[in-house]
Amino acid sequence: MGALAKADPGQLAGCWSNLPALPDWQRLRAPETGMVMTRGRIGGDGRRFNLGEITITRCTVRIVDGTADGIAGHAYVMGRDKTHAERAAVLDALLQDPAWADRLEAVVIRPLLDAAAARRAAAARKAGATKVNFTTVTRGDD
Repeated sequence: MGALAKADPGQLAGCWSNLPALPDWQRLRAPETGMVMTRGRIGGDGRRFNLGEITITRCTVRIVDGTADGIAGHAYVMGRDKTHAERAAVLDALLQDPAWADRLEAVVIRPLLDAAAARRAAAARKAGATKVNFTTVTRGDD
C-alpha cells in the first residue's frame, strides 16, 4: 500500500494504463478529501507533539465481478487527487487476489518502488553535493 499511496499520480496512471481489462468495482466510500493531524517527536524519539495538518483523500471499493468478487480495497493518499485514491483502492483490492497479485507486483508495484528509489537517490546526490566537511583546528597551546 505504501508504494501506491506514495506514488506520483502520473506514474500510477502510467502503470494503470499498462494493465489488462480490470474487473468492475463498486465504491463503498467515494473518494473524499479531509485533513489529519500529523505528529512528530522531539529529537526523533522524544516527546510527541502536533506537527501540523495535512490534506488526505480516502476511498474504499469492492470488486463486483471476476475472481476477486467481494474483496474490498482501501486507500489513503496525501493531497486532493481523488483518481489517485480510487486507483490505489482498486489495486489494493486486486492485490488480495492471488490471480492478480503477481501481475500487479510486476506491472505496478515494482516500477513504482524503483521510481521511488531513484527519487531518493537523486535527492541524496543533490544533498551530498552541498555537504561541508569541518575540521577542528587547535592552536597548539598547552
